[in-house]
Amino acid sequence: MKHQRGVLLIEVMVSMFIAAIALLGAIALSLNSSRNQMESYQRVQALTLVQDMVSRINANRQVAACYSNGATGTATNATLPTCSTTLVAGSSTQQQSTANADLAAWKSELQGAGETSGTTKAGVMIGAIGCINQTDSVNNVYSVTVAWQGLSSTVTNNYVTCGSGNYGSDDKRRAVSVLVQIGNLSS
Repeated sequence: MKHQRGVLLIEVMVSMFIAAIALLGAIALSLNSSRNQMESYQRVQALTLVQDMVSRINANRQVAACYSNGATGTATNATLPTCSTTLVAGSSTQQQSTANADLAAWKSELQGAGETSGTTKAGVMIGAIGCINQTDSVNNVYSVTVAWQGLSSTVTNNYVTCGSGNYGSDDKRRAVSVLVQIGNLSS
């Protein structure tokens, strides 16, 4: 019988190669899981902020047009509109002030003021932008949207325009949107 030399060494090398492949797979799985967790966290934060603004509009429904700047629309990455009697005839100073404060607070929350690390805003989403548009002036329907930059590419959303063009390629733009209808209680 011939003596076989180095067989054990080859077996050890093959085992190490298989273990290395398994370890690389586990690392890739962990990274993918972290990215998905961050995407999920951002989506939950966006839904919370959308619902916050919907509640603010419902609470101050007499001047709902102030939130969308009439038919012009509001985006938090631009100068916020100022509510006035020219925008909503017959509105009170208190209602106008509340609408202005609501928009300023929402913009601040979108920029991460809810969570801080020292003096740095650390919360919410990457590059969050909020938009409020009046989609149907006859029926008082408003669209409240939060857009942000995702971590990986996905299908481009062409139906919601909030934040479009602000994140490089739109395939990283994420958006959640809610329609709110304000009832006409005076009729």
